[in-house]
Amino acid sequence: MSTRFLTAQLAQQIDEELMNAVGAFSLDQLMELAGLACAQTLSTVYSKEKYPKVLVCCGPGNQGGDGLVAARHLGMFGYEPTIYMPKPGSKDIYQRLQKQCINMGIPIIPPPASAEELPRVLQSSNVILDAIFGFSFKSPVRAPFDDALKLISASGLPTVSVDIPSGWDVELGNAEGVGLNPDVLLSLTAPKIGAKYFKGRHFLGGRFVPKAMQEKFQLNLPEYPGFDQIVELPRNYRM
Repeated sequence: MSTRFLTAQLAQQIDEELMNAVGAFSLDQLMELAGLACAQTLSTVYSKEKYPKVLVCCGPGNQGGDGLVAARHLGMFGYEPTIYMPKPGSKDIYQRLQKQCINMGIPIIPPPASAEELPRVLQSSNVILDAIFGFSFKSPVRAPFDDALKLISASGLPTVSVDIPSGWDVELGNAEGVGLNPDVLLSLTAPKIGAKYFKGRHFLGGRFVPKAMQEKFQLNLPEYPGFDQIVELPRNYRM
C-alpha cells in the first residue's frame, strides 16, 4: 500500500495532534528531530568535502526553526553553515535556537543587511538549505522573500528544500511559477500532495510519528533503515 500524501488541512491536523495530549510532543522536540533529518539529508547527498559551505535560508515560522536546528547539526557534522534569516521569529524558542547557533560560531546575516549581503553570501556558498516556507504557505510571496527566491533560483546552486519547496502551494505545487526548483526534497512526517510535482531526489524524514497515529491517518509510512532519521523514496514514487 502506498504512502499517503497529505493535504494542507490533514498535515495541520496531524501536527496539532502530535503536540496535543494525544501525541504529547513539545514543539522543541519536533523541531529538533526535523532539523536533524534536514541536516542528515543534506549530508547524505552533498559531502562536506565537496560542498562545505551551506547557506541555510530560514523563514520566520516553524520552518525557520527547523532550519536553525539543521544549521547547528551541520556545524557539528563539520560543514560551515551561514544563516540567512531576514525576519527572525519573535518567540522564545527562535531566540534560543539562534543563541545555540551563535554559541557554535555560526554566522547569522544581520537582518537589516540581509538584502545587500545575500548576493555576496550566495557567491561563496556551495549548497543551499531552503527552510523558508512550509506547508501553511499561501501566495503571494512577500518581501523580503520575493527577491530572495529569485536570487536563490538565479544562483544555480544545488538546493535542498524542507517539506515543500518555498513558494510552492502545498497541494498545487509550483503552479504560479514563483517557487524554487530544488534538487532534493525532504518531506516531514509524510509527503504533501504538492510533492507529486517534484522530480528530484525525494526523502522522507521525521522518524517520530507514533504507530497509533500512523494507523489512525492511514499514513503507510515506509520503513526507515537502521538508525537513520531519513529514508529515500524511489524516483517514481508518486501519490
